[in-house]
Amino acid sequence: MTGNAHDWPHEPVSVGLVGAGPWARMVHARVLAAGPETRLTSVWARRPEAARETAAPYGAAVAGTFEELLDTCEAVAFSVPPDVQAELALRAAKAGKALLLEKPLALDLPAARELVDAIDSAGVVSQLVLSNRYHPETRRFLAKARELDVSGARSCMVGGAFLGGDFATPWRLEHGALLDIGPHILDLLDAALGPVLRVRATGDPRRWVELTCEHEGGAVSQASLSGSVEVERGITRIELFGRHPELVFDGSALDHEESWPVLRREFATAVRTGRSGELDAHRGLRLQTLMAQALDEGR
Repeated sequence: MTGNAHDWPHEPVSVGLVGAGPWARMVHARVLAAGPETRLTSVWARRPEAARETAAPYGAAVAGTFEELLDTCEAVAFSVPPDVQAELALRAAKAGKALLLEKPLALDLPAARELVDAIDSAGVVSQLVLSNRYHPETRRFLAKARELDVSGARSCMVGGAFLGGDFATPWRLEHGALLDIGPHILDLLDAALGPVLRVRATGDPRRWVELTCEHEGGAVSQASLSGSVEVERGITRIELFGRHPELVFDGSALDHEESWPVLRREFATAVRTGRSGELDAHRGLRLQTLMAQALDEGR
């Protein structure tokens, strides 16, 4: 995962990491420390011992407070529950820091809007960790999909993360698959078939939820979401149909080690140029808006 320093003509972007849970250790800290585009400067978490364990392999400092972390970096990466992210990222934006954000932006639409307003007011760069979107295979699929006249699509993203283990966290168990994995599938369907104009949900997000999306241009897509089913491995699949051969995206087979260098390079480039890319906080707000609509329509 390391890069060639000669391929990056700028100083590494100094990044502070908020959070020290499994995802922070598995992805954020490791990827940001790999360089050459970024440098992990410090870690802050509610549990100091976890922050030390996350920072130590990379020689990063442990910040005693969130404010101390802000003093050590020019960008902040977040790996915390959505409600915590919404609060702290707002403060980081007001402090002029670029933001690497997890999905969803927040637990609800008003908090997501407040965060995006703060980002816009501060004029800081933002980027979302939508892991599938940085993989070359996903980008090839989307490029092909945009050339087609798609009539309809069916998709699923199901797995057993909520049944136990590192990712059976309180916010996921309470809010379920729509908020956790909904951003991934809605983002892909919206990008592949054209903007979603309306989305409806049926079922229980804590068990199994079905989404029906109506797209600009007339296509209709459906998505099955669950984090509470026993499967050998997680399933991510999208099938596009129309007056063309079926086009299939099988995300289950992706090796996300191919995604992380792309994410890191694009974030660092956005910071150094001062221009956010397509997958910024506004993209996160769009996805949050669609999820809120699905919840409202399902009541």
